[in-house]
Amino acid sequence: MILSHSCAFVVHFIRRRSLLLLAALLASPALPVARAASPAAIGSTRAVRADSSRPMAHPTLVWIDTDIGDDLDDAFAIALLLRSPQVRVVGISTAFGDTELRARLLDHFLADAHVTGVPVYAGLPTSTTNLFTQRAYAEQFPPRTHPDAIAALLAAVNQYGNQLTLLAIGPLFNVAAAIDRNPETMHRLGRIVLMGGSIHHGYTGSDGRLTPPAPEWNILQDTPGAQTVFTSGIPIRLYPLDSTQIPLRRAARTRIFNAHTPFAAPLQALYAEWLPHSWNHSPNPTLFDAVAAASILEPGFCPTQPMPLLVTSQGMTLPLSSASSGQEATAKATAQSLSDPGGNSAPPIQVCLHSSQPAFLGLLFRRLAPQS
Repeated sequence: MILSHSCAFVVHFIRRRSLLLLAALLASPALPVARAASPAAIGSTRAVRADSSRPMAHPTLVWIDTDIGDDLDDAFAIALLLRSPQVRVVGISTAFGDTELRARLLDHFLADAHVTGVPVYAGLPTSTTNLFTQRAYAEQFPPRTHPDAIAALLAAVNQYGNQLTLLAIGPLFNVAAAIDRNPETMHRLGRIVLMGGSIHHGYTGSDGRLTPPAPEWNILQDTPGAQTVFTSGIPIRLYPLDSTQIPLRRAARTRIFNAHTPFAAPLQALYAEWLPHSWNHSPNPTLFDAVAAASILEPGFCPTQPMPLLVTSQGMTLPLSSASSGQEATAKATAQSLSDPGGNSAPPIQVCLHSSQPAFLGLLFRRLAPQS
């Protein structure tokens, strides 16, 4: 009998405490809800990542500017960041060629990976004869009109200031346009992480041998834009051909495509469309852009060094030590005249010339093909 009364008392006490706790929760402010942001309210965006990891309290804020749809490395770069809890992607803009169709491809890619809350913007359209290898995948998704990338990027920089990192993995039309439209705002940007250029080595030959420096694709497609960005005075971390030519071989592809992650199927679908149009007829895509993206997560695998660079009208990225006397004089005069609105001297470009392939692939596997 005593035991029965004691149990009744305990049950009553637990119920009363539960009701009090529920009342306190209902009286507290509502928890934030993830939603896509408009250009005017971009600061409220929260990315719902495709993994189940809990985001860090203070994640690195990243804007991605990409020419996704031609080569395959852009998709891997985007997937890598969206699968990383220490990063919050606040917006993605498309660059070069048919930017609306590229944005449509992104809509499809994010939907297939069940990613919401990451707004997509269309950048400046440009003329190009380059093959859009993943056009069919893009056209399978319903079309819509995407907001202006330049206005949205400037709004993001204005909102986040030096907390924001801009990952530029395509020709620099959008980035240069944002600098031209509002240089003072763009100087508040924390840094630009840029895949582009060729310092001591060009594209790896079909026989695996290194070639001499050559115009790299992203720089060559918009040389004036590259000159604007490189001489802007905004801090830049550059990942050129020297450090980014890491292939994704068959065993690595199989592991990623067979992984139980939301990006496995869409990455494999894009690979299937890209493969017949591989520029060097190799089944192994080179992950140029993913290397630059990975440096945001773990910069130690690709250490940088300060290097004054000159972008020539032919699309070469020359160290000043390699430039002619006339080019060097022009570059030095430009560098001396550079200053941000606060009067500070332009920081040198930080360049990664050598990367650790095992460290990069290890990071890629942890995010896109984790061991269960």
